[in-house]
Amino acid sequence: QVQLVESGGGLVQAGGSLRLSCAASGRILNINDMGWYRQAPGKQRELVAGTTSSGTTYYADSVKGRFTISRDNAKNTLYLQMNSLKPGDTAVYYCNADVRSTYYYSSKNYWGQGTQVPVSS
Repeated sequence: QVQLVESGGGLVQAGGSLRLSCAASGRILNINDMGWYRQAPGKQRELVAGTTSSGTTYYADSVKGRFTISRDNAKNTLYLQMNSLKPGDTAVYYCNADVRSTYYYSSKNYWGQGTQVPVSS
């Protein structure tokens, strides 16, 4: 089966930086849209940033200018560079991808297990 595994989370001070990674594995043919979501305690999961297979990127207004999403299609890996972190960025960050694999005739949507990013003030 296709798996998405996030890494790079951890405690960081306000103003600091972190880089999250999400590696997709399995019998993957191609990956379409990929994105990062986050869920803070007591809140709904929200889109942080996304990227299409052609490289178009989009961001939530709250992270524009501070976060950068990128992908390495050869490695089936998604990244999120987070700079100038704020306590309000504290959340569990999830990777999401629309993947076409040999397991199914059509693409399927997958989620990673999440990685914690606590930002201290």
